[in-house]
Amino acid sequence: MTRTDRGVALVTGASSGIGRASAEALARAGFTVFGTSRRTVGSGPNGVTMLVCDVTDGASVDALVSTVLSQAGRIDLLVNNAGIGMLGGAEESSVAQVQALFDVNLFGVMRMTNAVLPLMRRHGEGRIINIGSILGLVPAPYSAHYSAAKHALEGYSESLDHEVRAFNIRVSVIEPAYVRTIFDQNGIEPDSVLKEYDRARAEVDALLRDVMPKADRPEVVADVVVRAATDVSPQRRYTAGKAARQVSILRRFAPSEMFDKSLRKQFRLPV
Repeated sequence: MTRTDRGVALVTGASSGIGRASAEALARAGFTVFGTSRRTVGSGPNGVTMLVCDVTDGASVDALVSTVLSQAGRIDLLVNNAGIGMLGGAEESSVAQVQALFDVNLFGVMRMTNAVLPLMRRHGEGRIINIGSILGLVPAPYSAHYSAAKHALEGYSESLDHEVRAFNIRVSVIEPAYVRTIFDQNGIEPDSVLKEYDRARAEVDALLRDVMPKADRPEVVADVVVRAATDVSPQRRYTAGKAARQVSILRRFAPSEMFDKSLRKQFRLPV
């Protein structure tokens, strides 16, 4: 495959949603793009070569990187997008279930990153973009484990950025809020559902039904991915979408008690 002027990009979880939109946007921006999915897909993103990879399997990750190298010769940009959701009370999930969530949302990122960093260091440059969440900045009720994984991703990414900048490699996190995808529909259901949370769970479900039709389209996040991939001086964090920007500003400047009440009101919890 002939490399374009922008370089070679690898996007995980590219079969739908943010990953698909990001892969297509990067291709339009001039990158040679490889995307991944856990299973073979019939119709992949436009202008993207799709490959199968399970980010929870080290051998699968190594095979993916070897295949991209054999076809393109290098990897200039890694977008870690593959992830799963989980919605429920913190005590409704077993530790084993939470470990499965972290295996995709955090350790999967680490596996992919460890596989491409030696290539980027040898080449003398590279970009890594991790798709985080505004919940990595502002934890919300009934998303304790997902928020914990995204908080961990924020810390990992910022530390890594400090470490690899000496090799002309930069790491950024994208922080979207609500996005219109099938992500929530494909999330993990708690394995120990408790009746004590039935009413609160119904309120959160109702909230999601209200906000999702008005949520950002995946292309909004994809545009920010392209920006992070091409900025001359990339930022460590990029919010994506109006809601994410508003929450980020409020978190920094609003009094904590006011912010707490506002958050609980949004989730229809007693203040």
